[in-house]
Amino acid sequence: MKKKIGLLSTFLLVIFIISCSRTGHDISAVEKEIQSILIRQKDAWNKKNIDGFMEDYWKSENFTFQSGNNRLHGWETLLNRYKQSYSGKNWAELDFSDIHIKIIGKDYAFALGRYKLTSQDSSKEGLFTIILQRMPDGWKIIHDHSS
Repeated sequence: MKKKIGLLSTFLLVIFIISCSRTGHDISAVEKEIQSILIRQKDAWNKKNIDGFMEDYWKSENFTFQSGNNRLHGWETLLNRYKQSYSGKNWAELDFSDIHIKIIGKDYAFALGRYKLTSQDSSKEGLFTIILQRMPDGWKIIHDHSS
């Protein structure tokens, strides 16, 4: 037990040191990049462009998505789920709000927020957490948990 607490304390200390070593300018730039991802996603979704919406997700079988009691693995699996669930009269307008972005390392960040899907007949809203990793081609969402 003491060993686990020691490891956890060391891990948290390393995260803290990494976080403190970043300049305010770097943090601001990363936050803007992540905000732009969310804006691109919202714009693509509202143009009924699911492929465009999925552009900022990590195109890997290691990508994960969780919602309710379900967990999906893989970018293509999520793409197919969205295409099956949101088409034709099932389409809903997307909006994000209450966004909070946290940088947790040189190449990792997460964003918390609220989403709202509004269609002619209904409205659905909930919370999301996305984890992002800086890849050679930019920031990519490696995990999405929406409830």
